[in-house]
Amino acid sequence: MSTRRVVITGASSGIGQATARLFAQHGWNVVGVARRADRLAELEADAGISTFVADVTKQEDVDSLRDFLAHSGPVHALVNNAGGAFGASSVEESDPADWQKMFDVNVLGVQRVTSALLPLLRQAAAGGHADIMTVTSTAGFVPYEGGGGYNAAKFAAHAVVGVLRLELAGEPIRVMEIAPGMVKTDEFALNRLAGDTSKVEALYAGVEAPLVAEDVAEAIVHALELPGHVNMDMITIRPVAQAAQHKLIRGELKPKA
Repeated sequence: MSTRRVVITGASSGIGQATARLFAQHGWNVVGVARRADRLAELEADAGISTFVADVTKQEDVDSLRDFLAHSGPVHALVNNAGGAFGASSVEESDPADWQKMFDVNVLGVQRVTSALLPLLRQAAAGGHADIMTVTSTAGFVPYEGGGGYNAAKFAAHAVVGVLRLELAGEPIRVMEIAPGMVKTDEFALNRLAGDTSKVEALYAGVEAPLVAEDVAEAIVHALELPGHVNMDMITIRPVAQAAQHKLIRGELKPKA
């Protein structure tokens, strides 16, 4: 695996950071991409991976990333992980600025990076295959109250992945999607709920073993390390306590008597 290089956006925290670390442990050449230079510096020092500071909502940053990658080696895989949720208000009361931020990072960010790196992925695929993995969400399949903007953005990201798979049919490029359910990370819910720690604690209260970032990372790395002719089109990953988007068990999981 040491000859394969993977680019991971949103690598400064959460799922992105866990995925970058795990790929490095598996011997991949990893390029972690994120906005926060200080976080990337820590990751580079700890995990021994390459990093690049870029904001996927800025075309000039994405162009700079493309140029850096083109001059530093092949790109065999891209993990579109950068994303986020902002606000949990109703459609009526939502701030359109929050929705715009969510579309810019979750949808346009995926398009920008994928479009910019496709020529490099094609070059790598000429010697075997290349991969595009996009992290969406179960929020992209089932709407829920207070989720309007995030639902819409992740529905759109899911559609983009499906269209891309059709458009790249006939090329040796796997197009994959992983849609996590409840994942407990340091920042996602805190950012969405405007730093209200009491609301974050209530969200996970009583839930036995919600997913953590490392669980999702395991699934991503496994999917990309499958033989090149095997395409994991869609991976839905949830904790056992979450039977569906609307059915979450709080309390001990135990067999019926």
